[in-house]
Amino acid sequence: MAPKFEWWAKGNSRKGTPVVVKMENPNNWSMVELESPSDQDFLVEGRREKSRNKNARQLTWVLLLKAHRAAGCLTSLGSALIALGTAVRRRIAAGRTDTEISSSSAAVINKSKPRLFYTCLKVFLLLSLMLLAFETAAYFKGWSHFRTPNLQLLQLPFGSKGFFDWVYTHWMLLRVEYLAPPLQFLANACIVLFLIQSLDRLILCLGCFWIRFKKIKPVPKNPISDLESGFFLPMVLVQIPMCNEKEVYQQSIAAVCNLDWPKTKLLIQILDDSDDPITQSLIREEVHKWQKEGARIVYRHRVNREGYKAGNLKSAMNCSYVKDYEFVAIFDADFQPLPDFLKKTIPHFKDNEELGLVQARWSFVNKEENLLTRLQNINLAFHFEVEQQVNSVFLNFFGFNGTAGVWRIKALEDSGGWLERTTVEDMDIAVRAHLHGWKFIFLNDVECICELPESYEAYRKQQHRWHSGPMQLFRLCLPAVIKSKISIGKKFNLIFLFFLLRKLILPFYSFTLFCIILPMTMFVPEAELPAWVVCYIPATMSFLNILPARNRFLLLSPTFSLRTQCL
Repeated sequence: MAPKFEWWAKGNSRKGTPVVVKMENPNNWSMVELESPSDQDFLVEGRREKSRNKNARQLTWVLLLKAHRAAGCLTSLGSALIALGTAVRRRIAAGRTDTEISSSSAAVINKSKPRLFYTCLKVFLLLSLMLLAFETAAYFKGWSHFRTPNLQLLQLPFGSKGFFDWVYTHWMLLRVEYLAPPLQFLANACIVLFLIQSLDRLILCLGCFWIRFKKIKPVPKNPISDLESGFFLPMVLVQIPMCNEKEVYQQSIAAVCNLDWPKTKLLIQILDDSDDPITQSLIREEVHKWQKEGARIVYRHRVNREGYKAGNLKSAMNCSYVKDYEFVAIFDADFQPLPDFLKKTIPHFKDNEELGLVQARWSFVNKEENLLTRLQNINLAFHFEVEQQVNSVFLNFFGFNGTAGVWRIKALEDSGGWLERTTVEDMDIAVRAHLHGWKFIFLNDVECICELPESYEAYRKQQHRWHSGPMQLFRLCLPAVIKSKISIGKKFNLIFLFFLLRKLILPFYSFTLFCIILPMTMFVPEAELPAWVVCYIPATMSFLNILPARNRFLLLSPTFSLRTQCL
């Protein structure tokens, strides 16, 4: 790093010595001292005084050094941009998808879809760049860009203006008469949906505030005395479905084997769907190790992976010994429950025969790993503390998160058990149980440890799984919802709020409004978006979204951006 010359500092009459800077490149330089300064070096107009300037040669060399360092930074920035462009181009050309299909015919069909999608993205990007260059040229020619054009100019003959002016005036006519009206209509429709969704989120936040203000909290009936006396210690089945979980199987198996519950009343099922023989043998050895230590744990492996996780759980529930158990706790392979998990969840079922599910909150060991994990922590904190908790307190219904929950086995059987008809089997069983009158409880103070995806690729795959099946489930469940015997208010909540608003409208308007309409209004200024839609309401919603995740206000802006782009 270059030395810091404080030529203008006050308080010293002589600062430093004359030097010559020798430099081969911005990162290789040296200084050679010439001689100590004399009093004559500080004479100005025949008087002794403190000098604030060095000689011109030294100043020239130092400025040259700064210039070379700046040029080096620009060169590095250019190289980084080129590398980024190359990576984006390689990724787009690859067209990778989230699913792997073994059959060649299905693979060809699967590859054609992303290629078409990426082709549309390329065309849209190229068109945007062309319009940007066109508008930039029009701006420098003096045309009014951010105002409605003067259509009287279009009446001028072709010979009275240049070719560029003629093209631009006809482009403005096309904007005003053909592009702006449908774009403005679509923008207005998205604004209405945006307001509805914002109102729903505001009501949820008010409900969360009311819960905190009134200190509303699910409390079991005499949990400590009953457990200590052994009066209420039901038979509990613990299931861990996994598939090729080579990295986390040891932690999850160890966590469930250390649950504080009588060994004679606890059975652990390791439901392994791994197709890797090495992984199968590692998991089987781990199970045998805990069996030797006295844990009641069994290993199950399916040859046919039909139905994936739902099929795996359904197959495990068909075992003959399941009829001896009253409750089942389900954990994914990357979840590690604390030893007192069952003691904090099972007592809520006592003397509450209508309760079908107790759901615990997730906590993340790697939430501070990088910016992506911090943003995920913010969004999931809002999901659990606001959405799940409010729906639990006021409606006794919410979507099962697929893990870290305890089900009453009778509720599962009464609802038809696990079905493989969608990719969101957890939401499916929750909706069917709700239609049969079962109630749910969410425990915000009971946490189960897990990990967040640390790379964008893993995060994208996770979000794809979470958002690919709700609308298919809605289509399958709609007749049953209409015919069910639940109240009109619960039907309205299930159809319009749970499915349409939060599973369909939110992703649709987020992507359409902020990723399509907002950029297009830059090139079609005749279609306007109010400032409160672009700035004020999104900022307010982001502020409300970040409240449950404390000490995260510096991430306010990226939070809204991530939620908008990924949904």
